[in-house]
Amino acid sequence: MLWIGIVLLLAGGGCFWMAVRTQRRVHAMMAAETLAVPELLERARITADLGGGPGGFRLVCEVVGETAPAPVGILRSELAGVECVWHAHRVERRFERRERDDEGRMRTSTHTETVSERTSPHGWPLVRDGHSIGVDPGGVRPDPVEQVLDRFEPGAGPSGGVGDSGFLGGHRDRTVGYRHQEWVLRPGVRMYVLGEVDDRDGPLVIRRPQDRAHPFVLSTRTEEELTTAARAGQRWWARGGAAAVLLGLVLAVAGAVT
Repeated sequence: MLWIGIVLLLAGGGCFWMAVRTQRRVHAMMAAETLAVPELLERARITADLGGGPGGFRLVCEVVGETAPAPVGILRSELAGVECVWHAHRVERRFERRERDDEGRMRTSTHTETVSERTSPHGWPLVRDGHSIGVDPGGVRPDPVEQVLDRFEPGAGPSGGVGDSGFLGGHRDRTVGYRHQEWVLRPGVRMYVLGEVDDRDGPLVIRRPQDRAHPFVLSTRTEEELTTAARAGQRWWARGGAAAVLLGLVLAVAGAVT
C-alpha cells in the first residue's frame, strides 16, 4: 500500500500542475488584447519610427480572422486530396508479436507503431475586413481541426517486412493492417490565434511567442468557448488532484505503519 500511496501522491501533484497550467492559459487569453491588422500595422510603424527599425516589432496579442490560401496557393491533402490551407496525416501499423515468455510458453501480443507522419510545411493568412496577417504554426496543430480520413486497411500492406506473411519462427511479427488518418484546415474557417506578432520577415506574422511562458493558441473555436472549456478542465484537474492526494496520504500512512 505504501508504494500505491506514493504513486497516487505523484499523480495528484501532476493533476495540480495541469490545473495551474490551464489556469495560466485562461488568464493569458483574458489579459491579451484582440487587435485588428490595421492597428498592428500602425503599432509596427510607430516602433520603427521610434528607432526600433524593421524587424524590431514584437507584441503578444490575439488575432481573429478567416483562413485563406498562402502565396503558394491552395493545398491538397496527401491522402484524401481535400482542398485546404493546412493538412496533416498519420499512418499506423498494427501488428501481432509472438514470443516466448520467461516460462518458455508462446505468447501473442498486439502492438501499434507509427510508420508515417507528416504535416504541411506552410503557414496561412488570416483575413478580416480585407486585411490579412500571416500565421506560422511552427509545427503546432490547430485545435480542433476537421478529420477527413480514418480508414483501416487489413493485410500486410506495401511494406512486405519480415514476418508480414505470418508467424514463421519463435519471435516474428505479423502485420494485421494499417490505419490511415488525415486532418485538414479548409479555407474560410474562422480562427482564433493567441501568439506573438512580429515583422522580422517583413510582413506581419503571428507565431509562437519567444517567451515560452506565454501560451500559443491556434483554435477554430471562439475565445469564449476556449475559456469555458479551460475553466471546466481546470476544475476537474484540481478535484482529481485533491482526491488522489487524499487517497495517497491514507494509503501511504497505512502502508508505513504496517
